[in-house]
Amino acid sequence: MTAADVRERLRRIREVAGPGVEIVAATKYVSLEEMAVLSEAGIEIVGENRAQDLERKHAVYGDAFRWHFIGHLQSNKVKVVNRLCELVHSLDSDSSARRLQVPALLEVNLAGEGSKGGVAPDEIESFLERYPGLIRGLMTMPPFTDEPERSRPWFRRLRTLAAQHQLSALSMGTSQDWEVAVEEGATLIRVGSTLFEGKAHVLRAG
Repeated sequence: MTAADVRERLRRIREVAGPGVEIVAATKYVSLEEMAVLSEAGIEIVGENRAQDLERKHAVYGDAFRWHFIGHLQSNKVKVVNRLCELVHSLDSDSSARRLQVPALLEVNLAGEGSKGGVAPDEIESFLERYPGLIRGLMTMPPFTDEPERSRPWFRRLRTLAAQHQLSALSMGTSQDWEVAVEEGATLIRVGSTLFEGKAHVLRAG
């Protein structure tokens, strides 16, 4: 992974996604040393999955990035997230919501998959009522598929739910399906291998 390669991939993703979409670099598998490459390449926002990795990387790189938390949020890790992050993508419990001091997106488990976090669609309204001002939008992880088009109905459903609840932020789409997510209204995309390894192609950028 070189800064030049990452910079070019970032440019191509931005070209396709457009100015209204924030690109969150998912850095779960990026080493402490490689974070310097991302800074050199012009990455602005990084998303961490684990609180301990967030602390370790932030201690070295601090203001080089804007920090988001995109992994499962345990209530006993909220203090770390409050101190270091500007946004949480994965809120799905009352225990975490009560402790959060930074804005959050409510994770919605649209497919009802037991292996994934998230609240059911019919729980969204009650979360908004219990925590006014905390939740800025919605996030989802559709069932895994190698065919991006299969994610489209889930993204479309999340956009509909957000509109129903007057929420503007939509975090949806990862390396394999972010382009479809953008077409369906994503305002944030979480990309890893596409950005760092060039494993997924960018359809409209050639």
